[in-house]
Amino acid sequence: MENPSKIIEGSVEYSLGSFDGTTMKYDFSKMLIYLDAKGKLLFGRDFKIHEEDHKVLFKLCNYVIRDAENCKKMGIDPGKGLLLSGPVGCGKTSLMKLLRYLVPHQRSYEVIPARNVVFAFNHLGYKTISQYGDHSFFCFDDLGVEPSGKHYGTESNVMGEIILSRYELFLNHKVKTHITTNLNAQELEDRYGNRVRSRMREMFNLISFDSGAKDKRK
Repeated sequence: MENPSKIIEGSVEYSLGSFDGTTMKYDFSKMLIYLDAKGKLLFGRDFKIHEEDHKVLFKLCNYVIRDAENCKKMGIDPGKGLLLSGPVGCGKTSLMKLLRYLVPHQRSYEVIPARNVVFAFNHLGYKTISQYGDHSFFCFDDLGVEPSGKHYGTESNVMGEIILSRYELFLNHKVKTHITTNLNAQELEDRYGNRVRSRMREMFNLISFDSGAKDKRK
């Protein structure tokens, strides 16, 4: 049986905690070491896990490993998706790309920029909406900054329609969706309407960076 407490990257073995053959006990400090190392492999040597982000990361990590006790304490439902919000450049996209590697045996999700989805709609039309309304797992990145959808003169709130489709999948088949956004709750409602915002409350755990989180791309 594979040991889920160990992850090998190249010639280096990283420990995420301890495994006694039946129960896995994760160690957050070890998870941070692995995420920092994996981030450097994915995004370059300048990548680092910042101490001021540990609070957000603790929530995200406990969600990913499905730690029932900690999730309950923090009001997180592992059965829902993640809505990760925060200012531009705070690291939302990088973290969502990284988290997929923590639990390799779990079904992963694809990170798709919301603007790319709209570009596809403008080119291909409504089959794009049905394509992203299927049973695949997605993280829609940067929701709220995508252009408006327009196909042969017909305008559509593409991402709003896709979220409504994903809501049906969530209700009927427990298919989760993740989202990153720079927008707050009111801005999301202004952009996508009350109906979509209402569905999002049911679909997602809201995890937010502080509004003053620094731009790490500078």
